[in-house]
Amino acid sequence: MTGMDEFIDRLNPDMYVVTAAAAGERAGCLVGFASQCSMRPVRFAVWLSELNHTFRVARNADVLAVHLLTREQHALAERFGGHTGDDTDKFRGVALREAHGGALVIEDAPGWFVGRIVTRVGGDHVGFVLDPVEWGGRASPEGALLRLSDALDIAPGHPVD
Repeated sequence: MTGMDEFIDRLNPDMYVVTAAAAGERAGCLVGFASQCSMRPVRFAVWLSELNHTFRVARNADVLAVHLLTREQHALAERFGGHTGDDTDKFRGVALREAHGGALVIEDAPGWFVGRIVTRVGGDHVGFVLDPVEWGGRASPEGALLRLSDALDIAPGHPVD
C-alpha cells in the first residue's frame, strides 16, 4: 500500500445519488467522489466514471440532481450503486418529481439540489462542476447521512476499470 492509499483509506465521505436526464433517457448512480469546490460563487463537483451509464446520459444533460441519503436508505443506495442502468430501471417504484431543467429529484431524499453544469474536467472519472439553481429537502432531516463506510457492502453495478 502506498502512502496515498493510506491517506485515502482514512476518508469517509458522504455518499450521494446523482441523477441525469437527457434525450429521453434517465440515469442515476451512487457517488462517493463529490465536494463543494467554490465558495463565491458556490459550486459543487460530482465525479462520474466514464464507464457508467449515468455518465453517458449526463454528458448530454444541462443539469444534474445531487441527493443526500440517510443510513436508513441503504436499500436505495444499493439500487443506485449496485446495479447498472444499462439493464435495470433504477427508478422503478421510486417517488420522483421533475425539477429545474427537467432534472429528476428523488422525493424521499433528506436533502438535494439541482445544478446547472458549468464545466467538465476529466480523468477516468469526469468532474461535473455544478452551479446550484434549485434545492430542497425535508424541513428537519432525521438520521445520520449515508457515508462510504455504510456503503462498503454494495458491489458496484459497473466495473471500476
